[in-house]
Amino acid sequence: MVKQLIDSRIVSTPDVCGGHPRITDTRIRVVDIAALHNANKSAEEISDEYDLPISDVEAAMTYYFANIEEIKALLEKDEAFVEQMKRRHTSKLPTV
Repeated sequence: MVKQLIDSRIVSTPDVCGGHPRITDTRIRVVDIAALHNANKSAEEISDEYDLPISDVEAAMTYYFANIEEIKALLEKDEAFVEQMKRRHTSKLPTV
């Protein structure tokens, strides 16, 4: 099931990008846009970097600010999964 979010520009699908909210018809997550914004990139720079309309960048940021706790929870869940996999599967690569 696809959840249509802000003006149908932001969607969340369980089997795409781990269910993270993303820009419709892309695999660009809201959190990816927010990370660039938090790194002091302008909407225009983000738009250019991802080849997106400014309206998509603005929709992503609107969604991010309206749902910051949900996004943080998704990131924490991702981090917990990575830690669990690290404990279960040791790397065969030498540590540096």
